Amino acid sequence: MASWFRRSRPRTPAPTLTSRDTATAATRVDLHELTPATDVFLGHCAALHLTFFEQLSHAVANAPRVAEKDALARAAATTLARYEALVAEIGRQRLDATAVMEPHLRGVQEFERRTMGADWHEQVASAHVTIGFLTDFWVRLAAGLPRDAREGVEEALRRGELEQPLHAIIEQAIAANPRLSSRLALWCRRLVGDTMLQARSALALHADRVRDEEQIEPVFTELIAEHTRRLDRLGLTA
Repeated sequence: MASWFRRSRPRTPAPTLTSRDTATAATRVDLHELTPATDVFLGHCAALHLTFFEQLSHAVANAPRVAEKDALARAAATTLARYEALVAEIGRQRLDATAVMEPHLRGVQEFERRTMGADWHEQVASAHVTIGFLTDFWVRLAAGLPRDAREGVEEALRRGELEQPLHAIIEQAIAANPRLSSRLALWCRRLVGDTMLQARSALALHADRVRDEEQIEPVFTELIAEHTRRLDRLGLTA
């Protein structure tokens, strides 16, 4: 069976699915059989959200006007709130935050480096794509956690609103400079491979790879479809 992860740059358009939001993602196809242990899950998810905050902080610093700085600062505050909620959940599970996050820092920092973008417009587009895709993914992966941890994670990942503010910033930038559209469309397509590999690194894979791929593929088909809808709403996949 072909795997999404054998392709670093997907070349075929994703199937069109009916739009659904992240809050209902856990009711769709999930990855509960591939969910890692609670400490590994929380450490990786928290480390990733710390890099999301760093990513948006860079975008704030590089924003051209006060309006964009303000909107991105609010988005950064949302990622920080999610990170703090995940750290609180780590504490509630009687785990040490530093100990469970440290093993994942190198990987998530490398992911941040690879997806940062060459300029401010690409930085904001990267945040929009990667945070949206990976939030959908982590909600699905949380399905395999014990109930109390799952509820804490789902609550953390639903805090605030990120997609609409980032969408609005990119939409306004394209309206002001339509030539950005083709460049950002190409950049967003290039992000998919690295983002999928970052997601895959969180899975607790088994010796039976065929069975794993049978569970992974439909989930990632949905995630890519939602990614495509995210870009469609910006006119970047026409």
